[in-house]
Amino acid sequence: MLYAYYSDHVAMPLPDKHAFPRNKYALARERVAAMATELAIELRPAPAASDAELLRVHTAEYIRRVRVGELTPQEQREIGFPWSEGFVERSVVSTGATLAAGRAVFTARDEGRDAWGVHLAGGTHHAFADRGQGFCVFNDMAVAVRNLRAEGRFTRALVLDLDVHQGNGTAAIFTGDPDTFTVSLHGAKNFPRVKTTSDLDVPLPDACEDAEYLERLDDTLTKIWRKFTPEVVLYIAGADPYHADRYGRMKLTKEGLRERDERVATACRERNLPVIAAMGGGYARDVDAVAEIYATTVEVLASHAP
Repeated sequence: MLYAYYSDHVAMPLPDKHAFPRNKYALARERVAAMATELAIELRPAPAASDAELLRVHTAEYIRRVRVGELTPQEQREIGFPWSEGFVERSVVSTGATLAAGRAVFTARDEGRDAWGVHLAGGTHHAFADRGQGFCVFNDMAVAVRNLRAEGRFTRALVLDLDVHQGNGTAAIFTGDPDTFTVSLHGAKNFPRVKTTSDLDVPLPDACEDAEYLERLDDTLTKIWRKFTPEVVLYIAGADPYHADRYGRMKLTKEGLRERDERVATACRERNLPVIAAMGGGYARDVDAVAEIYATTVEVLASHAP
């Protein structure tokens, strides 16, 4: 069983010609819905994260300022979205989706059933405790880890970030936390300009192709299992290493991205590790190609889920 939570039912108003492809998540959900019965995928609308849940990661002042619209113009530019009530609602629902996916996984385990969970958006890894950045307002993976751990679901968590951009916010939030191991496989020269040190960073060159990427991924996975023994894997897939992505600067094919997901899913299944996944970035001008990559990630996870 794969529990798939979606947040695209809450719209975020954006200006015309905005760089963020606003309909990619709805297109991905349509593709996932078409294969849901065959692959035992249960689609669910996402609940909003509460302020209490956000406070396990984010400062009270930052949450308040997001809520009431006190972000400065510069802060809004850093995030990449203009403030609106829809901006707030979408941000808390998107964060709640990843947490809900995790809760579904562990509730199933409590009932004697194994399952994995996925959020058909999310992966907001540039959000810090006190600020947002790079299309990220709240850090959904960090909120999921902190709340699920507080609920006694697990102790040791691996955050495996394969978005093309380094997970600087996630790395900063978990700095000094021995029970959370952060890994980022990313473009060395890509955004953010200033990186935050993860537990394991794997910088890759511009124009990296399938073979080199998959070789480095295999090496990374080997290093992870030697260094850390997780009880859960939080996986940010990312469609932005795709060769046609506007901001990716890598050269992976759709087949290479599918193989990436296959290797991650296989490694987790072999170790009986529950998986909570999010889609990460994806900015190709062909938005349907992004949706296809997202849906393929979900398909691969569903085919490996227990």
